Amino acid sequence: MTIDVMRDGVVTFRGRPVTLTGGEVKVGGPAPEFTVLGSDFSPLGLNFAPGAVRILSAVPSLDTEVCDQQTRRFHEEAAALDGVAALAVSVDLPFAQARWCGASGLDRVWTASDHRDLSFGLAYGVVVAQLRLLARAVFVVDPADQLVHVEYVAEIGAHPDYEQALAVARSTLNR
Repeated sequence: MTIDVMRDGVVTFRGRPVTLTGGEVKVGGPAPEFTVLGSDFSPLGLNFAPGAVRILSAVPSLDTEVCDQQTRRFHEEAAALDGVAALAVSVDLPFAQARWCGASGLDRVWTASDHRDLSFGLAYGVVVAQLRLLARAVFVVDPADQLVHVEYVAEIGAHPDYEQALAVARSTLNR
């Protein structure tokens, strides 16, 4: 893990610059492995959906409006595409994630908690040092575990570029 890497000026939170902890990942590189907890406290990693194109959606908290919308959008789109799976990762406790899933009305929702040791956040460089939350980001991983799309959203409260991430996921399916 790259806990010693601190990156300033990458993103803002409510207009103020924050520090991200963890190294930056890039398109074309290998998707880092991680261990997070599912809503039932079982460990999940990069192989949560073997052989699928995976959308890894980092959000600060499922209990906020933009995070809720982001998680819904990626999961609804992934459910409509055979061979694509979306995983929403936050530092929310698994209990809170299970509650959100129950209230969401969505099928095939994958959520994961990075609260224990920030494994995902550090591996993908999205830990906000000042808040111990994950910055908003989207990563698309191909079936061979290569990163094919990376977006660190410049303002944590803003939406990611859904269309771009989904277009990459679709085109990766068709390779």
